[in-house]
Amino acid sequence: MKYENLVDAFKNEPTYRLKQAQKAIFVQLIENWDEATTFSKPLRQLLKKDFPLAINAEISHSENGQTQKALLTLDDGSRIESVLMRHQKRNTVCISTQVGCPLGCKFCATGKMGFTRNLTDWEIILQALLFGRNLKEEGAKITNLVLMGMGEPFLNYDSTISAINLLHTQMGLGARRFSISTAGIPEGIRKLAEQPLEINLALSLHAPNDELRSKLMPINDRYSLTEVIAAVNDYLAKTRRKVMFEYLMIDGVNDQPEHAQQLIRIARGKLVNINLIPYNPTGPFKPSSKTQLVKFRNLLEKAGLSVTQRFEFGQKINAACGQLAIDKSN
Repeated sequence: MKYENLVDAFKNEPTYRLKQAQKAIFVQLIENWDEATTFSKPLRQLLKKDFPLAINAEISHSENGQTQKALLTLDDGSRIESVLMRHQKRNTVCISTQVGCPLGCKFCATGKMGFTRNLTDWEIILQALLFGRNLKEEGAKITNLVLMGMGEPFLNYDSTISAINLLHTQMGLGARRFSISTAGIPEGIRKLAEQPLEINLALSLHAPNDELRSKLMPINDRYSLTEVIAAVNDYLAKTRRKVMFEYLMIDGVNDQPEHAQQLIRIARGKLVNINLIPYNPTGPFKPSSKTQLVKFRNLLEKAGLSVTQRFEFGQKINAACGQLAIDKSN
């Protein structure tokens, strides 16, 4: 189902009726059209049939309650995962854009699933609505949305941007509250630079040279690091908005001093932030030790780079970075 199905459902109604429906869905966060009492009973019955609001989802909670992972079953039986991460006053939802992923990154559990299909804009939106409804019960709201769940957003560009535009205009989330993470699709990076909305860009870098990056991320054989960084440079020149370089810290693979020096050469002089991410084991690799992570970070900071370190969310419920994958035996 696509969002345009909702617009079609109101094509014979006054214009203000569609606006009422949008408010009910995105602001009031209703779960059933029976809650939309401003509509006649026949219209509600029609909407329940043509544009149902129920979300088929199972939610797992971390022990400290800071992280929730949702397993959503879509109309065709496809399943996707999304995550809510709480930190201080932020409620960040990590959203999927594809069922599975075609890129096959060696460190990522989703990549092992293979690729099934792209999500529609409505299926992307559903993930935000699910957590929005849950947070509403606590008197809280979504503060940030990151499109870095299952899939590569720039391989589903139109639906991704459509979903962001709708969540921005209808749910009222500021454009800078959205972040798109890409494994490095130059065309997508350049298209995003042309978007009027100031959407944040994150690059899943994870390796500072082509040889290593190709071993970890097969997409690098198609789009070399040189091509990807050139697109990032174009984005920076066009938008003057800071780009996040995401860098998984993998023991003995990409966490040595020479890797730090290579990363420094890539990032120096650019408006970027390096986000070091403790790796969550999903395959043959191990996470860097805390000591090694600190040494690596110190080298970057001494070179004058802006560096942050991601908090470790939801490992015990497989809700952390790289762990979104469906157990097909369930």
